[in-house]
Amino acid sequence: MREIVVISGKGGTGKTSLSAAFASICPSVVLVDCDVDAADLHLIAAPTVQETHDFFGLPLPHIDPARCIGCGDCQEVCRFGAVEQTGDDYQINPLACERCGICVDFCPAHAIDLVQSPNGTWFISDTRLGPMVHAQLTPGAENSGKLVTLIRREARRLARATGVQTVLVDGPPGIGCPVIASLSGASAAVVVTEPTLAGLHDLERVARVATNFKVPVMVVINKADLNPEFSSRVEEHVRSLGITVLGSIPYDRSVVEAQLAGLSVPEYTHGPVERALRAIWTQLDAALPVSK
Repeated sequence: MREIVVISGKGGTGKTSLSAAFASICPSVVLVDCDVDAADLHLIAAPTVQETHDFFGLPLPHIDPARCIGCGDCQEVCRFGAVEQTGDDYQINPLACERCGICVDFCPAHAIDLVQSPNGTWFISDTRLGPMVHAQLTPGAENSGKLVTLIRREARRLARATGVQTVLVDGPPGIGCPVIASLSGASAAVVVTEPTLAGLHDLERVARVATNFKVPVMVVINKADLNPEFSSRVEEHVRSLGITVLGSIPYDRSVVEAQLAGLSVPEYTHGPVERALRAIWTQLDAALPVSK
């Protein structure tokens, strides 16, 4: 089994469009949307949910008013301002709480309990592109990395159960915790960048993260013809770092039109951008062969 993670140093580079394109070209794939804070692959894949599950992160402290003696020690030791006082009563603000548990340890009356509550929801769905595992973290909730790890594990289990040999991950942008959770143990990371100085900087940052986890890095330059000179500079620099350049994608309004139609680019058009995407997939497929 191979697990391909499509990532970018920032949002808006075309990562999800590329993931959807790969899924429509690959004959058999399990999809995973690991951008659990702002998922959007479902806008193209149009999933039909088959299973819904609660996600539980770290437990939240709860002050029992019957046991609370109103000493205020919990408010004093909390460094996140999560303990709020109304008259003689104390409550935990769940949006401010970091779930460190120090209030539990310092409460002299043992009036604070750690209570499990859902931090989000994850799903197993059917799509026209293949089975899909995706999730939505509750706004303001923590543990996005733990949720990413969970849905990746479920995707691999689903792939083994159905005999699918390619797991395709639409990863989150940036270099934070959910990105690290998306990358660890993957077969390869495909980094989508743009021909700008900021794009090159973001590419270098996320490539270093992937390399740190010994995940092979490959690069795709999106909208390359908007700045051909800088695209060549990006390609030369990437190759000097020993990173494979899979190819470039030209700017094409049909990409936006495909999104508005709720389709991947290869499903919508057969023009230059579709041919570029197929050529990139051919390169990637050859670099990561699966057993027949």
